[in-house]
Amino acid sequence: MWQRIQTLFLLLLVASMAVSLFLPIWKLTERTKEFQLYPLHFTIIENGEQITAYFPYSITAILMVAAATIGIMEIRRFDNRIIQIKLGTLNSLILAGVMICIVIFYNSVTKEYGYNRFGLVMWITFFGVACNWLALRFIRRDEKLVRDSDRIR
Repeated sequence: MWQRIQTLFLLLLVASMAVSLFLPIWKLTERTKEFQLYPLHFTIIENGEQITAYFPYSITAILMVAAATIGIMEIRRFDNRIIQIKLGTLNSLILAGVMICIVIFYNSVTKEYGYNRFGLVMWITFFGVACNWLALRFIRRDEKLVRDSDRIR
């Protein structure tokens, strides 16, 4: 299990989703106000008062947790590559949902407040998508290798 490269990619996927939960997607600081968009919430801090909205922004965090959980399930199912491939495909769909949510919420706060700069979360999420894609590729390669060796016997 640990000697396979896809396990490393899946661990990087889980780590990137875990780190992304705590970093801001978008942040704007003005003189008396601070606006913060995280995967879990949108917060406005004005003169020490904090106003936080969780819905619909928490959808992004829910999808990130789901992607990390499916990544862990993929690692644990190392003995059944077909199930790993199916879980990886499902994870690709969930990661696409994460990226779509990030872009939609980013665009909504950018239109409202006018500051146009992505945070680190978008790039870390894209890294997670790439890791998932590479893990799927290596899992499929292993499955093909096993099927080819069965055909020779």
